[in-house]
Amino acid sequence: MGAFNREEGVTASSRIYDTLRQELVNGRFAAGEKLAISSLKERYGVGLSPLREALNRLAAYGLLIQENQRGFRVPRLAREELDDIADMRRELECMALERAIERGDAEWESELLAVAHRLKRADETPEKVDEWEAMHTRFHRTLVAPCGSVWLLRFIEQLHDQFDRYRRLAPNVPDVRRVLDAQHGELVNLALDRRVQAARDLMDDHIQRSYEVALGSFS
Repeated sequence: MGAFNREEGVTASSRIYDTLRQELVNGRFAAGEKLAISSLKERYGVGLSPLREALNRLAAYGLLIQENQRGFRVPRLAREELDDIADMRRELECMALERAIERGDAEWESELLAVAHRLKRADETPEKVDEWEAMHTRFHRTLVAPCGSVWLLRFIEQLHDQFDRYRRLAPNVPDVRRVLDAQHGELVNLALDRRVQAARDLMDDHIQRSYEVALGSFS
C-alpha cells in the first residue's frame, strides 16, 4: 500500500506540475502575484504534499520564485530579462538548428513536414489559441530535435517557456503574425534543402520579430 501511495503522489505531482507550468506560461496568474496554497489545493483538487513538490520543481525551473517562509510568487516582468532570454534563444536555437539540419534523417524530414502542415491548418482564434500554441511549440521542438544534445534541447525548452510568458501577455499584432507564420514554412524548406546558413539567418530574424511582439507585454 505504501508503494502505491508514493506512486499516486508522484502522479499527482506530475499532473499538477504540467498544469501549473502551462498556466504560468499562458499568463493565468499575474506577474508578481503570490500564490495561495489553499486556493491551489482547491482549484486543482490535489493534496498538500504533491502540490508543494510541483511548486518546488517550478521554482527550480524558473517559473516561480520561492520566498523563505512566505510561499511562492510569480516572477515579475523585466525588460532586461526578456532581452537576455531572446539573446540566448538566438544563440542556442540557431546552434541547435544547424546541428539538426546536419544530422536529421528521412524520418525527421517526414515528421517535420507533418507537424508544419498541422500548424498551418491550426486555428489561431481566441477559442482555439491553446491548441495552436501547443502545435506551435511542437513545431519548434521538432525542427531542432535531431541536434544530438539533450541538454541543448532542455535549455531551449526552458527559454521558450520563459519567452512565452512575455509573448502571450502582449497584444496580438496580425501583420507580424502573418510574417511569422510564413517563416515557419520557409524554415522547413531551408531545413529540407540543408541550407544551414540561410536557415540560421531566418531563425535569427524569426526570434527577433517574436521578441518585438513580446515587448508589447510592457505596454
